[in-house]
Amino acid sequence: MGRKRAREATMKLLYQMEMNSDYSDRIKELFFENNSFSQSEKEYIEDAINTIVDKLHELDKNIKEHTEKWNIHRLAKVDLCTLRIAIYEILYRDDIPLEVSINEAIEIAKKYSTEESSRFINGVLGGFIRSIHENEQ
Repeated sequence: MGRKRAREATMKLLYQMEMNSDYSDRIKELFFENNSFSQSEKEYIEDAINTIVDKLHELDKNIKEHTEKWNIHRLAKVDLCTLRIAIYEILYRDDIPLEVSINEAIEIAKKYSTEESSRFINGVLGGFIRSIHENEQ
């Protein structure tokens, strides 16, 4: 499974952190104690969680800018976590193609949220990508 499994695990850990309003290392440690991952999966999860927690304000700002008429705190937590992961990958992981980050986010939404959520996430990420391209020009 590799990266796909690691993304899903990252979403689950972020979801747990978000629901408990606890982004501490202890939550991450408990998660690893209760789940088994390959070394590469664990490395992805740790990098993703550490970066997302460190850059949470910036990631959420990008989400807010591309969710018209939606308060970020009213988004479904699974959708919020999925968007955070996708935007983290787009901004901070040059080793992951843009299309893969978007497609994986949509697949996670389909699996853990709703069909409407997958369309919503696709729209938010599409707007985010367009804004990046506009800023580059």
